[in-house]
Amino acid sequence: MKTLTSLSLAALLATASFVAQAQPEYDQISRGSYIATLGDCTACHTTDAKQPFAGGVKLQTPFGTLVGANITPDPATGIGNWNYDDFKRAMTAGIGHGGKRLYGAMPFTAYTKMSDADLRDLWAWMQTLQPVHHEVETNQLPFPFNIRSSLMVWNWINFDKGEFQPHPDKSAQWNRGAYLVEGPGHCGTCHTAKNLLGGDKGGQFLTGEVVEGWYAPNLTNSDHSGLGKWTTEDIVSYLRTGVNRFDIASGPMADAVSHSTQHWRDDDLQAVATYLKGGDKQSEKVPQPLPASDERMQLGTQIYAAKCSACHSPGGRGEQNIFPQLKDNPLLNQPDATSLIRVVAAGSRGVDTDIRPTAPAMPSFAGVLGNDQIAAVVTYIRNSWGNAAAPVDATAVQKVKDNLQ
Repeated sequence: MKTLTSLSLAALLATASFVAQAQPEYDQISRGSYIATLGDCTACHTTDAKQPFAGGVKLQTPFGTLVGANITPDPATGIGNWNYDDFKRAMTAGIGHGGKRLYGAMPFTAYTKMSDADLRDLWAWMQTLQPVHHEVETNQLPFPFNIRSSLMVWNWINFDKGEFQPHPDKSAQWNRGAYLVEGPGHCGTCHTAKNLLGGDKGGQFLTGEVVEGWYAPNLTNSDHSGLGKWTTEDIVSYLRTGVNRFDIASGPMADAVSHSTQHWRDDDLQAVATYLKGGDKQSEKVPQPLPASDERMQLGTQIYAAKCSACHSPGGRGEQNIFPQLKDNPLLNQPDATSLIRVVAAGSRGVDTDIRPTAPAMPSFAGVLGNDQIAAVVTYIRNSWGNAAAPVDATAVQKVKDNLQ
């Protein structure tokens, strides 16, 4: 009886030891899956939901087309022959397996800030993916941009390698938000102004940039064109549901909300909001709004009354969580009106999320309004109800239309 008891105790201890050893591995994979969500890996690496992370997403850059790589563990067409050091070097230095240099469209300039612990968790999760044999030619740039050796110069000019270092004078929540925005969330990849080489302009982090035919707006804490008038609740609502009083996520940001931010933990969303609201207000030259007597404003007034006021109200107040308010809306004061022109001309459908599965839509007006008329109504919206921004002309409208084709 004593022997049986000893054996039972030994078996119990062995089981407990096995569970203790197995649990961290499961937790690591779970953490890695969440980190992949933070980084929105799906956006660039999944074209077919039946073959997740097998690559093939086309990224339109000012220099030509790049294609998201196959990052499944397939040894022939994916990263099955990579080890962790290969992966970390790609993520933090922009150098892939065999020394192949990566283009900045793969945001290693942000991922370099990720912690080794997060990278290891992400790598552990990636090993659990189903290998998919899918050949992808990632570099489809024309000469001379297709020469990867030139990226050594690009990196020298545009890349600062190094893990994120917490700011000792800031709160833990602020630092977590800074890590997420600057690191795995790679918000600056779209929202930071770019130089002629496609690198980030110094001193213009999160000030806005045109990306794939949309204008990724100013995310600084500035009042006129940034998030100064947004509350932390506005930011969290937008990232969680795709909707707040100022905006409904559309275009590339709709994909980011759908695949990524709606699934973030609430504490992480709060951290991001704290970080963005805790930033310095950039000095802005606020223009005077165009006078109501301006011919463009007069034409825009008529068009708005006929085509827009039924949903957005005569005074631009909108309808909460259905039609964004246009009144006193910093998104309309961006220096580039590309997104607003595009929404008016081509229409748009907001993102549907788990919390808000029914997404409102904006109709296209390109078929009923000419370029001059679209320019006029956009100019009117950007210079009414507390807004003030540069007028738009018919040439800008046609440019946006050309990019839609």
